[in-house]
Amino acid sequence: MYRIMLVDDEPNILSALRRLFAAQPFLDSADFKFQVETFDSPLQALQRADGGAAFDLVISDYRMPGMDGVAFLKAFKKIQPNAERLILSGYADLEALVGAINEAHIFRFIAKPWHEFELKSAVAQALAHHDLLQDNQRLADQVRMQCGVISKQELALRRLEQESPGITKVHWGADGSVILDEADLSPDDSAAQEAEKWLNSTK
Repeated sequence: MYRIMLVDDEPNILSALRRLFAAQPFLDSADFKFQVETFDSPLQALQRADGGAAFDLVISDYRMPGMDGVAFLKAFKKIQPNAERLILSGYADLEALVGAINEAHIFRFIAKPWHEFELKSAVAQALAHHDLLQDNQRLADQVRMQCGVISKQELALRRLEQESPGITKVHWGADGSVILDEADLSPDDSAAQEAEKWLNSTK
């Protein structure tokens, strides 16, 4: 089952996307099964991504209040670099497209209103690309372990981090202590709060 994140400030767009993923079979294939989470706030979506839920694919609107889709996907990529990224836009904005590709390394840029088959095809291609990269990473890690480049423990930690992003991170206090309670983190320690700082700097 694939875990999908949808981010858009318009509830009707989120509902339409949710219906698209709920339609069975998806692209005439029973192989595609989805667990979908929707967010109308990029900051809430980043907090969720930083909270341990690993997503296979994130689809974001480009124009959202507070943070545009490129900035959101750049921040998301720092938290979960293995998730594929798609961006939706109702505006013919070439500069945004270039920024999305160069900065957020998106897989596909899709215009609003979208054609259902085009969007489904883009999703299927993105997930196939995601699976291929994951398989290649696993094989490469096995070779590195056999060659003694990484240990079994390091490999296990990498896999754990992929399944539950942030679980292997250690947060240090100013006095050198390890902070175990996420509520005690300083504002600079969370990716979502980093995004808030970015937002404030653009005002």
